[in-house]
Parts: sequence; C-alpha cells; structure tokens
Amino acid sequence: MASKSYANILDLDPDKLLDIPQTPRALPRVMTIPGIIAGVDSYGNDCDSESTSSSCRERKIIVANMLPLHIQRDPDTLKLTFSFDEDSLLWQLKDGFSPESEVVYIGSLKVEVDAREQEEVAQKLLDEYNCVPTFLPYELHRKFYGGFCKHQLWPLFHYMLPMCPDHADRFDRVLWKAYVSANKIFADKVMEVANPEDDYIWVHDYHLMILPTFLRNRCNRVKLGFFLHSPFPSSEIYRTLPVRDEILKGLLNCDLIGFHTFDYARHFLSCCSRMMGLDYESKRGHIGLDYFGRTVYIKILPVGIHMGRLESVLNLPITLRKVKEIAERFKGKKLIVGVDDMDIFKGISLKLLAFEYLLQMHPALRDKLVLIQIVNPARSAGKDVQEAKMETYLILNRINEAYGSPDYQPVVLIDRPVARYEKSAYYSMADCCIVNAVRDGMNLVPYKYIVCRQNSPHSDDETALRTSMLVVSEFVGCSPSLSGAIRVNPWDIESVAVAINSAIIMKESEKQLRHAKHYRKLSPDCIVSAYRRSNRRAIFLDYDGTLVPHSSIVKTPSPELITILNTLCDDPKNTVFIVSGRGKGSLSEWLAPCARLGVAAEHGYFIRWSRTSDWQPDLVPMELEWKEIAKPVMELYREATDGSTIEIKESGLVWHHQDADPDFGSCQAKELLVHLENVLANEPAVVKRGRHIVEVKPQGVSKGLVAEKVLSTMTENGEPLDFVTCIGDDRSDEDMFESIMNTVSSAEIFACTVGRKPSKARYYLDDTVDVVRLLAGLANASDPKPSSNPARFHVTFDTGF
Repeated sequence: MASKSYANILDLDPDKLLDIPQTPRALPRVMTIPGIIAGVDSYGNDCDSESTSSSCRERKIIVANMLPLHIQRDPDTLKLTFSFDEDSLLWQLKDGFSPESEVVYIGSLKVEVDAREQEEVAQKLLDEYNCVPTFLPYELHRKFYGGFCKHQLWPLFHYMLPMCPDHADRFDRVLWKAYVSANKIFADKVMEVANPEDDYIWVHDYHLMILPTFLRNRCNRVKLGFFLHSPFPSSEIYRTLPVRDEILKGLLNCDLIGFHTFDYARHFLSCCSRMMGLDYESKRGHIGLDYFGRTVYIKILPVGIHMGRLESVLNLPITLRKVKEIAERFKGKKLIVGVDDMDIFKGISLKLLAFEYLLQMHPALRDKLVLIQIVNPARSAGKDVQEAKMETYLILNRINEAYGSPDYQPVVLIDRPVARYEKSAYYSMADCCIVNAVRDGMNLVPYKYIVCRQNSPHSDDETALRTSMLVVSEFVGCSPSLSGAIRVNPWDIESVAVAINSAIIMKESEKQLRHAKHYRKLSPDCIVSAYRRSNRRAIFLDYDGTLVPHSSIVKTPSPELITILNTLCDDPKNTVFIVSGRGKGSLSEWLAPCARLGVAAEHGYFIRWSRTSDWQPDLVPMELEWKEIAKPVMELYREATDGSTIEIKESGLVWHHQDADPDFGSCQAKELLVHLENVLANEPAVVKRGRHIVEVKPQGVSKGLVAEKVLSTMTENGEPLDFVTCIGDDRSDEDMFESIMNTVSSAEIFACTVGRKPSKARYYLDDTVDVVRLLAGLANASDPKPSSNPARFHVTFDTGF
C-alpha cells in the first residue's frame, strides 16, 4: 500500500494520461570502476564486496529540466555535437564537490532528437559527458514546459495571479497531467541510473517538484535533496494553485529542501503549517519539520558565482579588445549597465521610465550618461513577452528621440545573444549597474558586476582603488546580502531616478568603500586614506576574537601586535583604547608593554587612560551581592558540563563553554541563561549570552557607555574629532557601534565587525588576521612621536568578548 505522503499523485496513472512512447533501452543502474559498467539487470550495489570497495566513488546525481550542454548539428554529417555549457550553474556545481566525487547529470536536451538517434546519443552523452538524457516527446514537452511550468507555475511563483485571461493563464488540468507525466519519465530515468541506497540525488527547480514523490515511492530510503531556483510565494498566493497539495507533498518527500532566502523558506513553512498542520523547529542550525516519520530539513542556500571562471574571462584577448572598443566608443560618458531576460518581471520598462525621468529632471546629464541594456533571449514565448518587448522598444525610441543626437544615444539596447566575454567587458566598464526586477530569485548580475569591476582590465594603474555602484530592487533575492547597494522600489520611478543620480555623483571614497564591502571586506586602502586626512582620531578595539583569536590558547598579544599598538599610541593625533569584557588583571598583564594605551576592562566597569594612571571604577557604586546567588548556579552547570569553566571578575561572573562539546555546551548555555534570569529577576544584574559564554554583569555597564565617556572627554579637551574607528566581533560590541553612530556627527566613522553576520557596523573583516593587517596599515600611515605626557588619552578597538 502506498504511503500517504505520495498517494494523491500515484492515483494518477501518468502512462495513461498521454500516449508516451518508451524511451531507449535502460541505462546501467550502477557505474562502478571506470570503464566497467554493471549490467542492465544488476540492481544490487556492486561496491559491497571488499574487492571493489576501494574503487567506489561517491556519486552526486544532479537532476534538472535541461542538461548543461551546448548542442549543434554538424552541417556536413548532420550528426549532433555537444559541449559543456560553462555558464550553466549546474555545470559549475561540480567544482563545489570533492575531486573524488563522480557527478552524473540527468535532464532533457534543448533540441528534439529523432527516435532513431536517441540510443546512440544517449550512449555518447553517458560515455563522454556523464550525462543521461530524458527524451520527452515534443507534444508532451510543449505542454509540460511551455504550458504548465512557464505559464502557470512560473507566473504564480512570481506573485502573478490569473485574475483575467490577459494576465497569466488559468489552470488547465491537461497541462497538469503533462507535468505529472514528464516528472514520471524523469523518475524512471533516475532509477535506471541511480543506486538509491548510496547515491545522493539532487533535484533542481520548479519543473520537477513532484519528482521526489515518484522516487520516494520507488525507494523509501533514497537520499534526496531539492533546490528551488525561483522565489517561493507567500501562502496566500500559493494556496490559489488547484494542485497545491500534490506539489507541497512532492517537496516534502525530500530529505532537504534549499531556498535562496529565508523569506522564501518562511513562505514554504507557512504553507506547510496552514495547509497540512505541520510544525517546525530549529535543529542544529537547520530548520526541520517532521513528515510521516522523517525529518525534512530546510536550509537557506543563496547561490553564488564562480569567481575563478569570471576572472579568467576578463584576461582573454577578445575581452581586452572589447573593453578597448567600449572605452573608445563611450569616451567621456558615464555608463550604466543592465542585463535582464525579456520578461514581465525583470522591470526593464520601469528602468527605462526612471532613466527617462532622470534625463528630464537633470538636463546636465544629457550627453554624459548612457544606459547599456543587454536583453537575454526570452526563455518562453507568449503574449506577455511580446507585450513587454513592445513596451520596451516604445520607451526606448521615445527617450532616444527626445534626448539623443547624431553622436549621442542615451539608451543602447543590445537585443541579441551576448557572449560571456562581451557581458564581462560591459560590466567592467560600467560606473553603475541597475537590477530593477519587480520580483526575482537570486539574480547573479550584481555579483558578476562586482567581480568584473574588481578585476577590470581597463585601468592602467594596477594599484588604483576599484569602485562599483549598485542600484538594486528590494524585491530581488540577492538584495538583503548587498548592504552597500542603493535599494529601490522599482515601481517608484522617481525614487529609482534619484538612486541612479546618487550612484553617479557619489564621492569616489564612498564608492570605493561600498565596492570593497561587497567584494570582500573593509578595504585597508580606503580607511588608510581617510586616516591620513584626519587630525584628531579615536580608535576603539575589542580583544578576544578581534585582536586575538577565540581559538588561541595563548591570549597574550604577539610582538607584532604590541609594536602596532605602540606605534598607533605614539601618534599625537590618536587616542587608542582596548574595550574588553576581560578582567583588569588579565588585561594589565597582557598589555603591559603598551605604556600609552587606554584600557576599559569588564565592559567598562574599570577604565584607565594609560599604564601609569590608576584604574577608575564606575562612577556609580554598584551592589554586587547578586554574585553570591549566581555563582552556585554556574557551579552546577560547570560540574555538569565537561570542559566548561567559570571566570570570576570583580564586577561579574562568566561561564565559558568553548572547550565543551559544541552541541551540549550550546544547549547548556541556553538553559543556564534562563536559570540565571529567573534567580536574578529582582537583582541589579544583567544576564547576557555571547560567543561560547554566559555572563552576569551589573546593570548600567556596557561598552557603549565606555565609548560615550571617552569621546565626550576628548571633545571637551580638544578639537572636534574627524576620524573614529571601532572594531569588535561580539554582541557586546554592537552597543559600542550604536553609541558611536549616535554620538559622533562630524567625523568619518569606520565601525567594523569581525566575520560576516548581521551587525550595526557598516563594514566587516573576515578574521583577526585581517584586523591586525588593517591596524598595521594605519600604523604605517602614522607619524609616531613619543609624548612626554603618558597620561594622554588613547582609544582602541573593542574586545570581542
């Protein structure tokens, strides 16, 4: 009896829905030693015996609508010729697997293959490309892909409801049956090739959302993942689909489902909750929900780009020639680039309307600004595509007629297939890139643009600082990850025009910072240039996790770091402080060689302005009797958690679990946090959880107050500040970032977190190595002059503790 997880779809007999001819002979089920193929009827795992186990390779079977191949027919022999499509994400996926993994692709071909050729083509693709084709009959493919996928699922997933026949097609059950039939054919082909007990099967995109149902029915223990390349709509939109249950259950028959963004995953989980009553919870960093005795994991997997391949294209001679051609053709002009598919969701016409408004409002930009709009071939035909194309050309002609001249064309539309090298050339030459889609998944155009700008072959000065500017729709999946971009509502034409203008006229220094933030991290060159221009500077530094790695057993600073800190402190323009959660005893010992360094210990409970000055306790006397309540509770968890320790400070207590089992330590930390909050509910104490710690400290003590105190003292005793840098890695450092942003108004501020994560800081550095490298750059730009007054103020970065 079929499980309820796939009973609905199995009630449909796909073989009876349409007249489906048999595909060519079954391909081998298991590939073993290279050059040796298991027999057609061999359904066992040939790797079970000891004699062959060493020859087995882990296999990843990637299943998608189309194989990642270019296909041509030789005009002389009329034979089909193949080559890998190096631009295909599916083909690039293999570089993310270990070299020992074998990757097999299953999918359709982009051309129809005569039945007499199918067996020969299938064998050739298997032997030479590790590809297994699914030959869908023409009529079935038309109804499956051109019908149900592109005219029903694709609009719906982009939030377009069939309110009337002119906008999206109404549900057609014949097309749905074709979708089921096509997915069944894919399932048959997967089962011919796969050993479901050992192979990992990875299904891609909305074309194959019920394929997991057929695979799970054939083998309940199949290892199955699915990744959706498009948005997933809100539950209110998705629930309008008549076959919503069948598709949702199809996805739930996977072990893991990947989405571009948390928003898409949240929409999917909302559908599971509202339609099926399924609850979900966080399990070890993944979101998991129970479905018929299995845990289905939901993971956020934003797609990236293959930087190596993109960088290599920029160095090709043909690319360099194209770059030179573009430079000569548009000499003296500012270039804006857009690369979009021709469809109703990419917002090309809205982009053109915004550009038209910009030229209308700013006559000075005419003859100086050019929009290069590259249009990729439409992926499907239909009335909506034709209407989008007509509107695009209508606006294009209107702009060029109104604002163009014999030697100036405001908008250059490239409506033809554009090679990768040519797109890369335009990316590298564009001052700004705009992605204005009204709804899109993880659009990769911004990432490609950033990499091409970073490696632009146009500049003669290899040391020149790179710049890039992005104007990105807030409805694009990649928008949340592009914190340096100017985000826009594509429907607000006036605001988009303002954003484009801002991107063009922005100061070069800010463009460099935005580009550096996107490309990798806070650029040392950018901060050094601002450092050199300034005359009165404050530098706040964290210690653990910022200057010294959390994983380091030896916490004392390296000789190199001591030299850098002393150099910074000896510059009379600088005030440098270490702001840490560590106790004053440890910090005094570790930082003893730094005579002029200011230190704030225990989150600012104790402050001293130099090594020779006294520690100043908090101005407000604190009641610390609660330590006697908290300590026994921490002792219970220390005894129960192997590897944990307690740090006793004058102002508080810290329970460390860095050396405990990661999962158990994290679980114990959560319980300890709740326990302490309960017993200290009426005490003047605050319980905080940080990186591998749970800390209890007095109320009213924070790193943010330290920064405010130091900055106000500096302002009262000298000229206004014009440069502030603050670096930290922990939650406690967020108070300092916020305080500096609110306190300082006239200075250039470089608030930087360590590691890529949500933060109030505008910039990030990858690790402590990059922090030290950045500080070394500042030290090299300093003018150290030992001061006769060691009590002079100094400020540094915050300790990430």
